[in-house]
Amino acid sequence: MEVVTFGESMVLFYPDATGPLRYATSFRKTIAGAESNVAIAMARLGHSVGWFSKLGEDEFGRYILSVIRGEGVDVSRVLTDSNRNTGLLFKERFGFSNPNIYYYRKDSAASRLSPEDLDASYISKAKVLHITGITPALSTPAQEAVFEAIRIAKENNVIVSFDPNIRLKLWDIETAKPVLLEIASKADILLIGEDEGELLAGTNGPEELAKTFMSMGCTTVVVKLGKRGCYVENTDTKDYIEGYLIEKVEDTVGAGDGFAAGFLSGILRGLSLQEAAEYGNGVGAMATLVSGDMEGFPTYNQLMTFIGKRGYIDR
Repeated sequence: MEVVTFGESMVLFYPDATGPLRYATSFRKTIAGAESNVAIAMARLGHSVGWFSKLGEDEFGRYILSVIRGEGVDVSRVLTDSNRNTGLLFKERFGFSNPNIYYYRKDSAASRLSPEDLDASYISKAKVLHITGITPALSTPAQEAVFEAIRIAKENNVIVSFDPNIRLKLWDIETAKPVLLEIASKADILLIGEDEGELLAGTNGPEELAKTFMSMGCTTVVVKLGKRGCYVENTDTKDYIEGYLIEKVEDTVGAGDGFAAGFLSGILRGLSLQEAAEYGNGVGAMATLVSGDMEGFPTYNQLMTFIGKRGYIDR
């Protein structure tokens, strides 16, 4: 397995019409979850990926498992809980602005994930363990599971990739900050949004953020700059990588997860930091072309065409 990741995935209900949810009468059903988004995106790019979580022993849990398995992701370590439900969320859309998100995930099956639920052998055989800051926000046991997974990875020379993915609807910044900074200090690759970096580090600008997090112990820092692209830094490289212009954005949710998948794909393929960032920018941009959290993630050939590495034949 090249990549292993874990965390909560939920069933997402997406209204057909824009405006307040109280007026919505029909919804499209799909799935949402930062970690499963990364897993699906990487599977589409041709990598072997494993994702695990806890799901309710209910129809929503079965649906999530079916979708993720169908995308070519290994789900052999997923657990079910007959006493708790699978989490849900609803999007509320207003034009082309970022949607409002309403969670129904309190005390969900995934929030009860604990260190005892980890398969150490499964994690230790991966090349990369990808973690987000959402899982430690779910509960104390879930937070403990994150740190235990990192410990296992470190003991077995597995690269730890971390995207803070700050969700202030799950915890406040005062509670989140020390936890996320501790995880960041243990990460080999930090994938962080510019606004998130300022919240956690209190410094401004991509270069200052990279300097701060590298001083904590990160080997590689990638500061995501949205449509402007990203800034990448390690001991050998410091560079800004330009993003891709999308004239009509359908949905921004999932773009950051797509970036993470594209970047990690480039790293696993042995590309330079700049080339990996180009992959990340490409997948992130393509994710915004389609409504839904994971529907817009490309295959490897589609990504190569989008970033200009391969010609396009339409018929």
